Amino acid sequence: MSTDYSKFASLSPFELKDELIRLASSKADRAMLNAGRGNPNFLATLPRAVFFLFGQFALAESRLSMSYLSPALGGMVRVEGIEGRFDRFVEARQGQEDADALAVAVSYVRDQMGLSASEFLQEMVEGILGCYYPTPPRMLPLSEKIVGQYVLREMVGGDIALDTTEFFATEGGTAAMAYVFNTMKQNGLINKGDKVAIGMPVFSPYIEIPQLEEYGLEVVSVQADPALNWQYPEHELEKLRDPGVKIFFCVNPSNPPSVKMDDASLAKIASIVKERPDLMILTDDVYGTFADNFRSLYAVCPRNTILVYSFSKYFGATGWRLGVIGMHKDNAIDVHLANLPAEEKSRLAKRYSSLTLDPSALKFIDRLVADSRAVALNHTAGLSTPQQVQMVLFSLFVLTDHEERYKKVLKNLIRRREAVMYRELGVSRSEDANAVDYYTLIDLEDTCRALYGEDFAKWMLERASTGEILFRIADETGIVLLPGGGFGTVRAAARASLANLNEFQYAAIGSALRKMVDEYYQEFKQKKS
Repeated sequence: MSTDYSKFASLSPFELKDELIRLASSKADRAMLNAGRGNPNFLATLPRAVFFLFGQFALAESRLSMSYLSPALGGMVRVEGIEGRFDRFVEARQGQEDADALAVAVSYVRDQMGLSASEFLQEMVEGILGCYYPTPPRMLPLSEKIVGQYVLREMVGGDIALDTTEFFATEGGTAAMAYVFNTMKQNGLINKGDKVAIGMPVFSPYIEIPQLEEYGLEVVSVQADPALNWQYPEHELEKLRDPGVKIFFCVNPSNPPSVKMDDASLAKIASIVKERPDLMILTDDVYGTFADNFRSLYAVCPRNTILVYSFSKYFGATGWRLGVIGMHKDNAIDVHLANLPAEEKSRLAKRYSSLTLDPSALKFIDRLVADSRAVALNHTAGLSTPQQVQMVLFSLFVLTDHEERYKKVLKNLIRRREAVMYRELGVSRSEDANAVDYYTLIDLEDTCRALYGEDFAKWMLERASTGEILFRIADETGIVLLPGGGFGTVRAAARASLANLNEFQYAAIGSALRKMVDEYYQEFKQKKS
């Protein structure tokens, strides 16, 4: 009896993945190739080595106090002379890659950024030891400056001064998104029935969150066009002029098309914002560091944009849970708060009255921090300090990599994987300067047309509507791909991550998919004869 695959249609792609994995791994004599996962199989080792080495220095600093009581007991950091002790620590290890990188990092903080080396070392030692609550809860002071320097350089190219932007360290980009939506709801910036415009296709949870009962938002799809290399057509961006659209949010570069917004789209959105200064924008730029000459919406609409960045993909650090929310100090969201009705302001004053004598002056970014801990626990809010230290060391690793060696290696790695997969599939890929290639969408219609013509492509589209193809691929080849429809695509497509398998495995995926298409083509010819 044939399986009714339509029953899986309501599942999120990430829940559907479990069913596909079950099928793909059902044969003992076959290796499963899971190209549905976004978790990379590469990671940045040097900043981790620096983290562990610095931990040794921090322990030595702690043992300068109170160890007379017990060899297992240490005390708090003695700031006096800490820079000299650090210099001796790295000099004794000169020539070790991690020690040299650590020395370069501190030199950059002191000599390039003009920050106090002693204060930086104190913050990092206390941070890596985890001996204090995060203070201030939003982000450690020097950590915020260093991470901010990295994020602004990578996301906006240095066009925005560091002292214009504030950052909130979060447990990854997904926590950042959850915090933003919650605080917007708590503060009456979005209400049930409001419209939220979403750049499609997009990471599927971002489609699902606004539709949850507690938000009840109306989703307005702003569809990227595959015929335009996954850029947003002007008529789609025109939807942002609707005054009923409270917020536009997108992933840039996109997930799953993996294409950065081009300059024309950025300029178009900036022009709409000039006419609609009330429009709020939320951009998730996690893949921006994989792109050439990337510019975030924050670069062109800083007052209206909430910038979310995660360290998870670029550094292979999904388990670390490291992300930041960035907001301009002079921003439209705070203007929204100031213009709320008096009754709403009174309600919010009561909500935040335990934090400040003037709750109405509390900025949105500080409300994010408070709401992340149900307000009452604001004093113990904040990302753990060891996590913040690793975030700083990741940032300094890139800031001191003047030849961008790490970036070049990663970009070449994922692009080679893409090239070999499509080569084995037998389909050529067009060059696109805006492509990032962390993921790829394998378009069913285009692929089948390129291989066997228009009639076969139409026949395959009819088969795609049954939900059969991805399950058959998983069952017969052991390959897991995710359905593009779950990410908001309007064409039948499958998402493959180019980050989590090795090159020979992507060749095997391409070959297996070609074999599957050939089998379908033979079935097509028989039915047409």
